Amino acid sequence: MIIVTGASGELGRAVVEDLLDHAPADRVAVSVRDPDKLADLRERGVRVRRGDFGEPASLEAAFEGASAVLVVSVNALGAEAVRAHRVAFAAAEAAGAKRILYTSHMGRGATSPFPPMPDHAATEELLQGCATPSTLLRNGFYASTVPRLLQPALTTGELRVPEDGPVAWTAHADLAEATARILLDGGFDGPTPPLTGPAALDLRQIAAIASDLTGRTIRHVVVSDDEYRDGMLAAGVPRDAADLLVGMFAASRLGDFGPADPALETLLGRPATSIEDYLRGALG
Repeated sequence: MIIVTGASGELGRAVVEDLLDHAPADRVAVSVRDPDKLADLRERGVRVRRGDFGEPASLEAAFEGASAVLVVSVNALGAEAVRAHRVAFAAAEAAGAKRILYTSHMGRGATSPFPPMPDHAATEELLQGCATPSTLLRNGFYASTVPRLLQPALTTGELRVPEDGPVAWTAHADLAEATARILLDGGFDGPTPPLTGPAALDLRQIAAIASDLTGRTIRHVVVSDDEYRDGMLAAGVPRDAADLLVGMFAASRLGDFGPADPALETLLGRPATSIEDYLRGALG
């Protein structure tokens, strides 16, 4: 049985839907903190059990009978995130899983200025130290970030952001389809190549694309990290969240989120979704 954690989130749910397109429902199970949110999956024959990364015993029950476990990275940072992933890996091994998959990131690195990246690096070390075979899914940066960055610019006509670097923006749907294929077909021992969209673009290029799609000129204006952080704080954004975004720009300047790689397209057997096509749907 294939177990998917985080199935109430965007990526986890999409993986489940792709699995159900190619496998019977009785081969698929999900582990979530609130099973009532996925009652519709239970009605379709998916095994839905409560699993909380903070409660190891609940994961052991949720992972029962696992052949493969997909551990979707938790929405936490630092020691809390790494601890949660450690608990999930131990539960998967205890359940007898033959393979553990983890949603890592192409930009993972112990010294990255973007806080989730050191967590991914530490988690990869944990998983590679497990006896169970594993696959580290080195996903590209989610394309869903771009509409959020553009939102103020759609009103003001200016995309005011710190200096950045090219990012291989990648659609959740493509990553979900690829993950489902690996869960069903196997392969990819250890880390995958970067699983990315077809091109790495910076925000100057993104502003030009958004201008074309909306019919309104959106200027790309570079501001300092401090000015950007101060603007977010003035808008009511919590400091931790503001620092997180500033770290994202800093990591992109280092080239951590590029270049694009053809591995995802090869795995899918079709072109990956371009950021232009993604934004055409998101901004339409």
